[in-house]
Amino acid sequence: MLPAFSLPALEDAAPRLADACRQVGFFYLVDIAADAALERELEARTVEFFARPVAEKMRWDMRLHRRAWRGYFPVGGELTSGAPDLKEGLYFGDELAPDDPRAAWPMHGANAFPDGMRDVVLAYMAAQRAIGQRVLRALALALRVPADYFATHLTHRPTSLFRIFHYPAAGDGDAGWGVGEHTDYGLLTLLRQDDRGGLEVKTPDGWIDAPPVPDSLVCNLGDMLERVTGGAFRSTPHRVRNRSGRDRFSWPYFLDPAFDAIVAPLPSARVRPTADDAAERWDRASVHALRGTYGDYLMQKVARVFPELATARDP
Repeated sequence: MLPAFSLPALEDAAPRLADACRQVGFFYLVDIAADAALERELEARTVEFFARPVAEKMRWDMRLHRRAWRGYFPVGGELTSGAPDLKEGLYFGDELAPDDPRAAWPMHGANAFPDGMRDVVLAYMAAQRAIGQRVLRALALALRVPADYFATHLTHRPTSLFRIFHYPAAGDGDAGWGVGEHTDYGLLTLLRQDDRGGLEVKTPDGWIDAPPVPDSLVCNLGDMLERVTGGAFRSTPHRVRNRSGRDRFSWPYFLDPAFDAIVAPLPSARVRPTADDAAERWDRASVHALRGTYGDYLMQKVARVFPELATARDP
C-alpha cells in the first residue's frame, strides 16, 4: 500500500514525506477538504459528455485547437511508447486571454469547453492548483530548501494542465491496457480516480496496485522533480489497466514548471550519471540530459503522444 499523508499536517511530516519520495514517488493525500458538490458536478458532466456519440464529441476535436493542444481526442488518439491507449479524453489548461503573451506559446491559450463544463472545470483546476502549491511547499521543506523555493523559481506562472479520461470497459479477449508504462513530465500530479481501480505503480519490489481511497487524491512526482533532486526523488513509472468490466473515469491535474523555466538541479543535488539514469528509465531518455527550457522538454515528449498534432500547422 502506498503511504498516506494528511494535507493539513503535510509540512510537519516532511521527513517521512522525503522518505516516500525517495522510495516510490507516489503517495495518497487525505483530509483534503474537497468540495463535494463541485466533484459531483464534475463527475456528472464527465459521464454525460463521454456518453455522447463520437461524431458529436468531435466538435471539440483537439486538431481544431492545434497550438493550444486543448479539446477532445477519441479512443486510440493518444499513444504511449508508440502504442494506442485504450482511452479517450479531454485536455484543458489555464484559460488565457488573447492578449496574454503566453497565449502564443504551444499548449497555452483558450480552452475548448464542451457545453456546461467551463465553470466546473476552471473551479476544479483552481482548487487543485492550491493543493499542489501546498504540496510543493512541503516538498521544499523535505529537501531542506526555503518553503517558497518552487513558487519562486519554477511555478510562479506554472504550466497548469488538467485532463479528464474515460477508459471504456475492455472487450472479451482485450487485456484492458488503458495506458502503458510511462512517467509524468513535470513536477507534480494530483489524481482523482473513481472506484473502479486499475492504477498500477512500479516499485523496487515490482508492480503494485494503487486502489481508490475515498476522499483522497493520489499524488506522484514528475520528471522535473527527479531532475531537480538529481535523482534522489523518483519520477515513478505507472500504468492503467481497466479490468473492472465497467467504464473507468479519472481526473488528473498537473502542476508543472513555467513553460520558459530553466529547470536546474538544486546546488545540493548529486546527479547520477546520465548513462545509468537513461538505462533505468522506461523511455531510455535521461531527465538529467535536458538542455533548454521545460517547454522544450514538454513539447518533445508530447509530440510522441500526439504525433499528428505535432506535425500539423495552425490554419
